[in-house]
Amino acid sequence: MADTVTEAMAEIRRIAREELEFEGAVEPSHDLLRDLHLDSLGLTVLAVGLENRFRVLLSEEDAQGVRTVEDLARLVATRVAARASGSEAGAHP
Repeated sequence: MADTVTEAMAEIRRIAREELEFEGAVEPSHDLLRDLHLDSLGLTVLAVGLENRFRVLLSEEDAQGVRTVEDLARLVATRVAARASGSEAGAHP
């Protein structure tokens, strides 16, 4: 799962830089709203990018516990692990 967290971190950085035009560093401890200045559209772009890259589904319920970049990377890794173990919850059809 640690490798997936690392991959998710790299993808979050890529999306922030290339799609959201964020020019600063993106660190695991950064708050998605406060530090990255993401609004609802930015959060959606980030979520959809991660869903497409990792073939998982991130729900509104998931968002409740996510505040930092690391929280989001760990959530993605959890969804990838659930899909790999044969669980359909959170996986794309």
